[in-house]
Amino acid sequence: MIQRKVCLLGAYAAGKTSLIRRFVDSMFDDRYLTTVGVRVDKKVLSTPHGEMTLMIWDLAGEDDSTPVDLRRCRGSSGLVLVADGCRAHTLDTAVRLGSDASKVAGEVPRILMINKADLKDEWEVTAGRIDGLRRTGWTLYLTSAKSGENVEEAFASLAASMGPANV
Repeated sequence: MIQRKVCLLGAYAAGKTSLIRRFVDSMFDDRYLTTVGVRVDKKVLSTPHGEMTLMIWDLAGEDDSTPVDLRRCRGSSGLVLVADGCRAHTLDTAVRLGSDASKVAGEVPRILMINKADLKDEWEVTAGRIDGLRRTGWTLYLTSAKSGENVEEAFASLAASMGPANV
C-alpha cells in the first residue's frame, strides 16, 4: 500500500485540527483544541493509484510569538495550508508558510483550504483575493469543518496528485 506524509500548516486557530477530525473521524466539536507540537492521524483513501494511507501531521499553528517548526515538513509528499475565512491575516500566513515549507519539503503538491465556509457572511477574505490566488495556480477549496463541505474532496484531490512517482 502507498503511504504518504502530509503536513497541515496555518495560523493559530484556523481550524486545522477540526478539519482533520472531520476528515478522519467524520465529526466536529465546537470546543477549541490547541495542538501542542504535532499530532499525527492517518486515513486510508482509494485513489487512482490504488489504496493510499495518508499520515497527516497536524502542526501547531503559528501565532505572533511562536513560529511553526517547518523542519517537521521534511519527507512530506504533500502540504495542506489552512486559513480561516473570517480572519484575512490567516490567509497571508498560510500562503507564506506554504512558500517557507517548500524550502524544506521541496516542490510537493499542495492545496489551500479556506475554512469556515459555514460562516461566509462573516468572512474577511474577499472573493477577489480568492480569484487572484486561483489565477496564480493555487488549488483552493472553501471548506467547513463544521458541515464537512469540500473537506473530503480537498484531501482526495491532494492524494490523487501524490501519485506513485511522487515520493
